Amino acid sequence: MFMIRQFQETDLEDVIALWEVCDLSRPWNNPEIDIFRKVAQKDQLFLVAIKDDELIATVMGGYDGHRGWVNYLAVHPHQQRNGVATALIQQLEKRLTALGCPKLQLLIHKDNIDVQNFYEQLGYEEVEVICFGKRLIQD
Repeated sequence: MFMIRQFQETDLEDVIALWEVCDLSRPWNNPEIDIFRKVAQKDQLFLVAIKDDELIATVMGGYDGHRGWVNYLAVHPHQQRNGVATALIQQLEKRLTALGCPKLQLLIHKDNIDVQNFYEQLGYEEVEVICFGKRLIQD
């Protein structure tokens, strides 16, 4: 069995290693900086799953007062399909609901069919929007 808890600073190296194993790291996003920025928000929306004293999964949530967001959902490949991702998303949904968040959104690469199917099973629907982005700080 696993437990879900808030990210702790001692988790830093394990989180980065997990994101690399799960291929979530990108050259333009420094994971350490992303983590430090999230921790500075002190919103209790950065969760990890622990099993047998090892970090096996993460989810980083956000809430801007209008919409909630899911980022960095990652489950170690050897722990996938065991309910960990579902439990993390449900815990994040619970925390966001307690904050008064009316809607939770996320971005998925078009070719990532497995992840699309996962979220559809949890009741998420594709939204017809175009995502624009602009980098404000070069990490």
